[in-house]
Amino acid sequence: MEYFQIMNFERIREKLNILADAAKYDVSCASSGSDRANQNNGLGNASRMGICHSYTEDGRCISLLKILLTNHCIFDCAYCVTRKSNDVKRAAFKIQEVVGLTINFYRRNYIEGLFLSSGIFKNPDYTMERLIAVAKKLREEENFNGYIHLKSIPGASDELMYQAGLYADRLSVNIEVPTISGLQLLAPDKKHEDFTKPMLKVKNELLRFNNERKVIKSTPKYAPAGQSTQMIVGASGETDKDIMYSATYYYRKFHMKRVYYSGYVPVANDSRLPSIGSQVPMLRENRLYQTDWLLRFYGFAVNEILNKEHPNLDVDVDPKLSWALRNLHHFPIDVNKASKEMLARVPGIGMQSVGKILHARKFRKLDWDHLKKIGVALNRAKYFMVCNSRHWERRDLDAEKIMGMILQTSKGKFRKQYSQQLQLFN
Repeated sequence: MEYFQIMNFERIREKLNILADAAKYDVSCASSGSDRANQNNGLGNASRMGICHSYTEDGRCISLLKILLTNHCIFDCAYCVTRKSNDVKRAAFKIQEVVGLTINFYRRNYIEGLFLSSGIFKNPDYTMERLIAVAKKLREEENFNGYIHLKSIPGASDELMYQAGLYADRLSVNIEVPTISGLQLLAPDKKHEDFTKPMLKVKNELLRFNNERKVIKSTPKYAPAGQSTQMIVGASGETDKDIMYSATYYYRKFHMKRVYYSGYVPVANDSRLPSIGSQVPMLRENRLYQTDWLLRFYGFAVNEILNKEHPNLDVDVDPKLSWALRNLHHFPIDVNKASKEMLARVPGIGMQSVGKILHARKFRKLDWDHLKKIGVALNRAKYFMVCNSRHWERRDLDAEKIMGMILQTSKGKFRKQYSQQLQLFN
């Protein structure tokens, strides 16, 4: 009996090595935003503040048990490590094996929740049914109230997407390639509507839940952390403009909580893929996330940052500074009089500092010392604003000179840090 237990353990451990490794390319594993309290003396909980995370130095979250149900797949997408023609070792978990791993890892404090994706085997509905079965067992049989993130399988039926949202905290379907033309080139077996159909169902169910909850408080929660998606950057030659215009569309059309940007990793030889020789530099990913942040929290419109004249982000400076240098006619602003919107557009001023400035200037006029204590990065902000001081940057500087002076004072730390792709896995 002991022999069979040892053999079973070794078999599951081998599956875990294969299917955890195959899941590492999916970066959309944020777990904040869910509110699922522990009920009936159950196991774990998830709160709006998010579960406990561990982060690697390049920002990826690794706190969840992050695995594929299987890496078998019926599709042959050029960019995917699990493509059916790729020569990799295959494995598949049984439903109960995933449930057992999740509970045992949670009890040992290794993880705080589950991130479960899968290759597509047989058909989308069959795959989605098995993902749902894992979440349902955890919720109903193990009374697990921790965080669960399920991947929505492209092409899955509306009924299954409804069921998935009843058990998962967050759902996500990866749009994968930012443009329809790129998808047709690299994944001709897939259709764009296969991705957007599950997104639309989740969006509509979330709207229905919010409306019904106002009338019936006992309405079952539906995907309380919303939905997200991920785009592969650099696999199909798209510009940063293509990527961010697509992201803006998904935020608006499907009420996405997050759009993630994942640098293309060459995992297979295919003539359709770009011959970049290595991973897309982390700096490009970072610039895309900075732009995403400006669009969601700083009041920028996407066409202000990326347009026909500027289809790609500047690698030397962040997108807010790049915008300011192209629009010097808006500056300098008076920090004691400017609106919240214009303060947020000054390079070196974050949204927390904007709030502090608006509060502090109610009581006195602010000078450089005040702004420094508030947390404003004066090495860049001083070129774009004036305050209650006789001393301010009076020289008649053009955009090129300002950028050069800012880069000098930054000592190149950021560019050195991101000049090459950081390695998360050997």
